[in-house]
Amino acid sequence: MSEQQIDHDHDHATDDAIDHQTDRDHEAVARDVALRLLTRGPRSRAQLGAAMARKDVPDDVARAVLDRFTEVGLIDDAEYARMLVRARHEDRGLARRGLEVELRRKGIDDEVAAAALGAVDADLEKSTARDLARRRLAGNRELAREVRMRRVVAMLGRKGYSSGLAVQIVCELLADETASGSDGFASGSAETASGSDGFARSARSFGHRDAPDIEAGKYFGDDGGRTVGA
Repeated sequence: MSEQQIDHDHDHATDDAIDHQTDRDHEAVARDVALRLLTRGPRSRAQLGAAMARKDVPDDVARAVLDRFTEVGLIDDAEYARMLVRARHEDRGLARRGLEVELRRKGIDDEVAAAALGAVDADLEKSTARDLARRRLAGNRELAREVRMRRVVAMLGRKGYSSGLAVQIVCELLADETASGSDGFASGSAETASGSDGFARSARSFGHRDAPDIEAGKYFGDDGGRTVGA
């Protein structure tokens, strides 16, 4: 074997050793990133992958680490999605559409998200919307009725409830107030007599649009998940 061939083989072996060490270094970084974030709280696979990418971990190394963490149960997107839906609906009162936006932001697969969202059916969503609206209306009785209606409908919209459902619920609650005289008007006044017509006009002014009045980032910031407009 010539001296030139020996030098070439030595250089090739050295390059292989460097590449192997580099891969081990990247893997260590990936594992450190994942463990550090998971120590703070559950994370989706997509969130962990994005954090690794910010540390310049190659895709193949990140994928291998993520696969290993999934195998041992440290990453479970289905459980993470169920937990997120339950917490955000109970704590923040988010509707399915609001929850869907949040799951998408976390990188949850559509099929996994759909399974988790099954926990919030139409009856539960309507009941939650009614409770939210009732509490908000109880705190703004001093305002004009149209203002109260507009503000509460907008609040529900920001949480992902459709305009049609929001208007229906607020109209019903305001009608209940009028019937019981708890809105500050005498039950036999002209205001009460014409209340239903006024509610109908208000409902038409909102158009009963079914599109959600939400956008990504409106619900949970980096400060721990403050709900805008809640």
